[in-house]
Amino acid sequence: EGAGVVILEELEHAKARGAKIYTEVTGYGLTGDAYHITAPAEDGDGAFRCMTAALNRAKLSPADVDYINAHGTSTMADTIELGAVERLVGNAASKISMSSTKSSIGHLLGAAGAAEAIFSILAIRDNIAPATINLDNPERETALDLVPNKPRARQIDVALSNSFGFGGTNASLVFQRYNG
Repeated sequence: EGAGVVILEELEHAKARGAKIYTEVTGYGLTGDAYHITAPAEDGDGAFRCMTAALNRAKLSPADVDYINAHGTSTMADTIELGAVERLVGNAASKISMSSTKSSIGHLLGAAGAAEAIFSILAIRDNIAPATINLDNPERETALDLVPNKPRARQIDVALSNSFGFGGTNASLVFQRYNG
């Protein structure tokens, strides 16, 4: 069990009350691939389209992303998500860190998206990519930094948080460091 709450506030309101602003939500993507009641399509197209839409709304390219909080449930779907991310980021993969915070806190189901958004915001605030704990034997090689077992200090200005649910309901959020 767990919970997470993210409170969104208009920028002008936050500035007027002197709030410390860590990030802005600059993009989102939503897709429904309706492939199967529990499994994603093997080509990862729903996830790819979702992440693409989020980055397009944020007016960013995949190369602008520093950190991805993967949906990462430690199931066969992880390989599908990895393939979709690799397709999305292409040659920029080696500069991107991606981890699954579910490895640390478990799958919170309805609260997972909020908790992972919080991890993404804190990654930007603290310039630390959270670890994917117990990642000793990845199923396959990737140029992405999967942040195995220990958090990694690095500059993080843009984070993409993925939540890919049962029935092919996909959501991605883009967070950017606030430099106002």
